[in-house]
Amino acid sequence: MAFAPSFAPRLDLRQSQSLVMTPQLRQAIQLLQYSNLEASAFIEEELLKNPLLERDDGSETVAAPDPTPVETADSATLAESATMPEADAAPLDVDTTNLYDAGTGGESYGGGGGSDEDWNPLDALEAQRPNLREHLEQQARLAFPRREELLIAAALIAVLDPAGRLSETPEALAAALGVELPLLEAVRAKMMRFDPPGLFATSLAECLAAQLAELNRLDPAMQALLDHLELLGRRELRRLQEICGVDAADMADMVAEIRRLDPKPGLCFDSEPLRPLIPDVLMRPAPVTEDGGSDWLLEINPETMPRLLIRRGFHGKLLASASRDTKSFLSEQMQSATWLVKALESRAQTILRVSAEIVRRQDGFFRHGISHLRPLTLRDVAVEVELHESTISRVTSNKSIATPRGIFELKFFFTTALAGANGETHSAEMVRHRVGQIIAAESPKNILSDDAVASLLQKEGIDIARRTVAKYREALRIPGSAQRKRDKLPA
Repeated sequence: MAFAPSFAPRLDLRQSQSLVMTPQLRQAIQLLQYSNLEASAFIEEELLKNPLLERDDGSETVAAPDPTPVETADSATLAESATMPEADAAPLDVDTTNLYDAGTGGESYGGGGGSDEDWNPLDALEAQRPNLREHLEQQARLAFPRREELLIAAALIAVLDPAGRLSETPEALAAALGVELPLLEAVRAKMMRFDPPGLFATSLAECLAAQLAELNRLDPAMQALLDHLELLGRRELRRLQEICGVDAADMADMVAEIRRLDPKPGLCFDSEPLRPLIPDVLMRPAPVTEDGGSDWLLEINPETMPRLLIRRGFHGKLLASASRDTKSFLSEQMQSATWLVKALESRAQTILRVSAEIVRRQDGFFRHGISHLRPLTLRDVAVEVELHESTISRVTSNKSIATPRGIFELKFFFTTALAGANGETHSAEMVRHRVGQIIAAESPKNILSDDAVASLLQKEGIDIARRTVAKYREALRIPGSAQRKRDKLPA
């Protein structure tokens, strides 16, 4: 008996859950990932757009609740002031890696501009400092009256890399410009004495030779040393003494003079100035308890987060005599202002909760140093504070904490674990620090190989392979045993 298929329409009721990436949720996630300075710049933008928000110059901030005490006993729990945010802020803890965001990407907010009262003419002069190419073009116009030479100089400046070396060979440049190689080399030789000296070189030896010539120190012995820089890199000083025809004292002076030179003179112009690392979280010791113990107090840095107030009185006055369109606009702005204040509160509480757990886990590091740094992963913190790993990753990105031992990025405290004796684990950062300590303490007469360092660590209960020791040694920029043996030979 055959049954014909039925194509009749029918109604089904199904239940499903989905997460929609709304603009507010997207901004909340961005706020969580911002550093305090970036969040402050975002707030400045909101203050310009929303008339119902205003800045308060009070001593407290909306994103900086009372300092959070951190109990460091193994059985301790987080204090109530670092508890989970309310349900309104719960959407911050979501995994958005599998979501499609149809909106535009988040804006990047830089630092806000200062007022006219903060203007400093010296800062203005520094900001107007010419870059490397402008600086060289000014010198070329004065050094080369002939148009042909000036065009060659412009071509040489155009192929200069950020370090100050030529990215093309002189032969290729001469052929491309259709000029004789001796003419191009004459122009290049003159430009190598420009400020800073050593630019337009094709090799490190040529760069250093130009700087020594400017100092009137390029004698035959120094030229011989520059011709054999590879021997200096391998610290074969005795062979260099024979080549240069000098004794040990003269060789030491020559090497010291080489080290005072700049191998990349172009970087002194185009490199950006170092910016100070401003902490997002402040940490300080709590008062000593009656039993002699002490904990830590955490708080959001109040200097980097402005306080926001909602102008409810102003909103009420406008609403009393407003038109329908104005009422709709004010309602939207009030919702936006309320959401922003709650989002900042939730952001601060989440950062404090995660920071408190990190401090509790790494209490040994803050009290005794890097040798007591414990292995820690995002999952460890996520399980303890009952948040998603993606939330922990956002919280710890672009943020730093000021501790009694200095300012550290929160990511610093997450290190992988290395197996040890009796089932113990050791932080990879601590083991790397220990490798540096062992090598620094070695005797010049007994240089340790990577195998020897691994054996010493295994005796201390750290299960580590030779190649891992080599990886940590290279990360610390420590040369191999053969190079260290040459470096520590008596002159």
